[in-house]
This record gives sequence, structure tokens and C-alpha cells, in this order.
Amino acid sequence: MKKLFLAPLLLSAVFATTGCNDADATSPAKETVIRHGLIGSDFPILRASEVPATSTIVFLSGSVPGVSNPDAPKGSMEAYGDTEMQTVSVLNRIEENLKSLDLTMGDVMKMQVFLVGDPAMEGKMDFAGFMRGYKQFFGTEEQPNLPSRSAFQVAGLANPNYLVEIEVTAVRP
Repeated sequence: MKKLFLAPLLLSAVFATTGCNDADATSPAKETVIRHGLIGSDFPILRASEVPATSTIVFLSGSVPGVSNPDAPKGSMEAYGDTEMQTVSVLNRIEENLKSLDLTMGDVMKMQVFLVGDPAMEGKMDFAGFMRGYKQFFGTEEQPNLPSRSAFQVAGLANPNYLVEIEVTAVRP
């Protein structure tokens, strides 16, 4: 008897959490991504975003910088550059990856940023340098869309000369 009683409860819980109920069946489907900006701030990230069920979510693996200064000693910190240079390098790589998937930076909905403390800044992350690079790709006149974003200082990345790794989630409407 207990099994028969629990089944309707479980089904109603599934429908409630997935948004499948009689009211939704007659409602018009939302087909656009909704971006919620920060309240009372012009900081260039979103506080939240909503993705319609009809969209495809694309998870990109973390990207790291390429060599920015080929004249510097191979494998040196100078070869990869400072946080701003590495951020631009990483975001260029992400942009190329997205393009190969028929997506753009405007399709990025979520970003996670991993920053290593810069030895030139006494081991503190160079968030300002990251932001200078970031603002070249997001919130511009050419590409005004912003992602929701988290940034973390981490102890290290796969290469001891990397200061930046970024992973993104994009949406294909």
C-alpha cells in the first residue's frame, strides 16, 4: 500500500521541479535567454541568467594561455606575459573554440576564472589586469552580452608560468 501512495507524490515532485504541469502546458514557451544585470552596479557581469529548455548548453573545458612573447626564453614567465596578456590569450583561444562550434562570445552565459597569484604582486592575483583583458571581449559595443562569472585565486595551474585559466558555458539557442 505504501508504494501506491508514494508514486503520485514522486510524480508530482518530478513535474514540479521540471516545470511540467498543466499550467505550463498552455503557457507560451520562452524561447530567449534572459540576462539579469547587477542591481545598482555597472560592474560587467550578470547576477543571473535563464536559459530556455529549447536551448543547447555547451560546456567548454578550461583554456590556458599560449606563448605571447616568442622572443622570451622558452618556458619562462616572460614568454606567457602578465595577467592581462594571458587573459587576452585565453579569451582569444576561447573565441576560436566557440567559433569552431558556430558560437560566439555573445553566447557565453557562465564563466569561471582561475587566477594564480602574480609573483610581481607579492603573490596576490592581478584582478585589475584580468579585468582589463576581460573588458576587451565582454560588455563592448561590438559584443555587449555579459556572462555570470566567478573568479578565484588558486595555488597553481598545470604550468607554473600560467597565471590564468578560464572555462565557460555557452548556450546555443
